[in-house]
Amino acid sequence: MKRAFITGITGQDGSYLTELLLDKGYEVHGLVRRASTLNRVRIDHLHDNPNLHLHYGDLTDGVSLVNLIHAIEPHEVYNLGAQSHVKVSFEMPEYTASTDAVGTLRLLEAIRAAGIDCRFYQASTSEMFGATPPPQSESSIFYPRSPYGAAKLYSHWVTVNYREAYDLFAVSGILFNHESPRRGESFVTRKITRGVAAIKAGVIDHIDLGNLEAVRDWGFAPEYVEGMWRMLQADNATDYVLATGKGYTVKQFAEAAFSHAGLNWEDHVHYDKQYERPTEVDALIGDPSKAKELLGWEAKTDGLGLAKLMVDADSADMKRFLDRR
Repeated sequence: MKRAFITGITGQDGSYLTELLLDKGYEVHGLVRRASTLNRVRIDHLHDNPNLHLHYGDLTDGVSLVNLIHAIEPHEVYNLGAQSHVKVSFEMPEYTASTDAVGTLRLLEAIRAAGIDCRFYQASTSEMFGATPPPQSESSIFYPRSPYGAAKLYSHWVTVNYREAYDLFAVSGILFNHESPRRGESFVTRKITRGVAAIKAGVIDHIDLGNLEAVRDWGFAPEYVEGMWRMLQADNATDYVLATGKGYTVKQFAEAAFSHAGLNWEDHVHYDKQYERPTEVDALIGDPSKAKELLGWEAKTDGLGLAKLMVDADSADMKRFLDRR
């Protein structure tokens, strides 16, 4: 039985990846941070699976990582843990750097020190491209525009360095925006679709958004974790872009979401300057040609289809919530 170790297991991607690996017969170990309240709602339904094991630890604590890697001896490590909110990274830049950048270094060193035969996946991000014009591919210039993007760029390059310096099977998946009904509520897509559900139910009458003209390449998270797994099954370690190749503005996503619920977005969206970033990323649209050619991976759900899917899920959640009241 293959053993996998996942940081960020309680997040959106971590939960979908856990489901995928358990279905494939893996023994899955996950890193969770100690808190006074449990935040494991995304993996609660997997609690009774005997092949799922959770361990306390943190990417800012190198000792815990060394101990866990030594004890588990995983065949595959997926580093999905991060402070992943771009706007928050401007407010917490040092913590973002310690978790997202140096945290990757700590994990790679733990693997190297253990001397085990292990394959490593690094969750890189399209935010590393920042101001570089689209379409962006593996060979595009990096130009991050946030502490989050800069921290992820460090982790990306240190992964490349460990691959070249220590012959570690280490890959970076440069994933463009990927969303789902499990997306955090502070991210713009989920904020929109939850807002649509609440407005349709009469709970609220509007939502506040920032830059409506930002262009993003949005895909469906469960499809993207399949791409992560395929990267670690390949014969050779290299880096891949995962994307749909289609870009939509925040306004277009909002329009699709509200329209799907029979609402006019202009009646319910208010602009709020506080949601603007100090330095904006205008357009991110990925070129996934390499992943299609070498991995046979291709996105099936684009941004507009995703908006409808998420509205349906949030509307069902809202109905369940109101029915319990």
